[in-house]
Amino acid sequence: MRLEEVPAPTRLAPQAVALSGEVVPSHLTEDDDAIATGRFVLLHDPDCPEPWEGPWRIVSYAKAEMEPEVGHDPLAGQAGWSWLTDALEAADLTWAAPAGTVTCVTSESFGALEDRPPTVELELRASWTPVLTPGREAEETAAHLGAWGDLLCTLAGLPPLPEGVVAITGLRR
Repeated sequence: MRLEEVPAPTRLAPQAVALSGEVVPSHLTEDDDAIATGRFVLLHDPDCPEPWEGPWRIVSYAKAEMEPEVGHDPLAGQAGWSWLTDALEAADLTWAAPAGTVTCVTSESFGALEDRPPTVELELRASWTPVLTPGREAEETAAHLGAWGDLLCTLAGLPPLPEGVVAITGLRR
């Protein structure tokens, strides 16, 4: 997964930081196309806007191409949303005021473009308020970012690693 700081929105809160993320098949080459992309924005407003239920808000976006059968699955949206909540729960995080949408788009090409195969993309837009423990804000905010990264990897089709296992990447042969 590659992360990069990008310009944060300026109208949503007095303070914000934004990261762009992408899951690539290999970290060995810069030419690999991303198999999932997204954005993670952390907002802070000490006035605690009412819908936020706190001074912090995370706004996220994640998108990936799916297998064609996902485009016909009536539970695709529910599955996409559960990938987010499962990632937050697996990290033992607390959050409030969740909101979001999951969109599944099926595209077919015709005429001069008919040689293109059909595609299916799943897009998840979500926001939630991280409930942070005083004195542990940085650690817990990082854990929310990690959970969002897990969501992005799930969308990319990467299997979760078992508890206590760390991925070690090596040279391709």
